[in-house]
Amino acid sequence: MKPHSQLESLPVPTPLDKDVRFLRAVLTASDDCIKVISLDGALEFMSEGGQRVMEVQDFEAIRGSPWLQFWDGAGNADAQAALAAARAGKSYRFQGPASTAAGNMRYWDVQVSPIIASDGKPEAILSVSRDITALRAGEERYQLLAAELNHRIKNLLAMVSGIVNQSLRGQDEPLDAVKRRLSDRLQALAAAQDVLMMASRHGADLRQLVEVVLAPHRSGERIAFDGPSVTLSSKCALAMALALHELGTNAVKYGALSQDGGHVDVSWRNEGGEFHFRWQESGGPRVTAPQRRGFGSQMIEKVLGGYLGGTARIDFAPDGIVLALDTTTAALAEG
Repeated sequence: MKPHSQLESLPVPTPLDKDVRFLRAVLTASDDCIKVISLDGALEFMSEGGQRVMEVQDFEAIRGSPWLQFWDGAGNADAQAALAAARAGKSYRFQGPASTAAGNMRYWDVQVSPIIASDGKPEAILSVSRDITALRAGEERYQLLAAELNHRIKNLLAMVSGIVNQSLRGQDEPLDAVKRRLSDRLQALAAAQDVLMMASRHGADLRQLVEVVLAPHRSGERIAFDGPSVTLSSKCALAMALALHELGTNAVKYGALSQDGGHVDVSWRNEGGEFHFRWQESGGPRVTAPQRRGFGSQMIEKVLGGYLGGTARIDFAPDGIVLALDTTTAALAEG
């Protein structure tokens, strides 16, 4: 009899062999952590892809351990409920945090289902966990930003309400003049909002705010800025923007910027947790103290000081108006 060749002696792959290899490849490629758990809660199997995302170096070291030990707190309660549901022939889904084998915390979306035997009863439990840490972090950032936006809107509306009430109260001026002044003040707030939108959610840079709000009033080098980097909360930035607008407008109409040779120095400094801001005019018309405090003076001394948690004082010195604001550095960042 003619001997068979070596090729002829090799076993012929069966459809079952192909299915097994295909299934193994799928489990290896998947980033889902696929586990088989016994009815008593012991871990019996974990897919290769699951071992990768769970950072398991040696599955044999954890084979047979209780699946519940991977969950703490509310996650453990959900895991217990999932096992109970699977034993009763039902599926259960939950989300919760659990550490990988390397101790890194992840957030998981977990689907637990019964594996039904030929007699129609559960013989084991299938758990499929998907790492949704990035998705969860995105949701938390969205919620944080939504809360910050809501907070800023409330501050802005409160400021607008105060501006409108003060602008329309006790004015012996034509309506058009009142409208123009109200429009200018609202535009100053809009400028502050632009700065806040360009900045991070944590607030606005003071120097940038000063430059933006006073840009319409600058002529050559007649307004000088000097101070370190300081971050203002959204509430403080809105109050500061409105104060700067009032000071700048008054300086152009009646103060140092209303005539040639006038000058404004804007400076601020931090000293041991204390913050000092100063607006000083010079070279303008001689100043006389007003008999009645207008909106600008009231807003600066009361609202600005209150919003920034300190004191604001306007001195109508003969040589030029001086604003002195004193507060703490910590108060500037308070929302």
